[in-house]
Amino acid sequence: MDQTPATPNKSNGMTHTQSTENSEARERLMGDLKSAITDAEQWLRSATNAGAEDLSEVKAKFQDTLRTAKTDLLKLEDSMVAKGKMAVQATDVFVHDNPWKSVALGAAVGIIAGMLISSRD
Repeated sequence: MDQTPATPNKSNGMTHTQSTENSEARERLMGDLKSAITDAEQWLRSATNAGAEDLSEVKAKFQDTLRTAKTDLLKLEDSMVAKGKMAVQATDVFVHDNPWKSVALGAAVGIIAGMLISSRD
């Protein structure tokens, strides 16, 4: 069994495993939403043509798909909040370790933004 710790990705501080989990959660969510839309369309088409038992079966399937999509959405939301908190912490550490670089970077961004805004007039 490999017991080496996951090394963070230099660009965003996330491990490769976290990045893979996020993309998998995003793909599952998109699949669930597409399935929910398909099920809803089927349910609406069936509502006019089907009997009560067919309709209840399609409705149950649709509700299950929506429940799964909601769960995946909550997982993705939690992941994004955690990622945001990690970014805030990394920024806080950088600013505390490099106060003058942070001031210079802020000034440079302000100057560039000012130039872009003034060039539009």
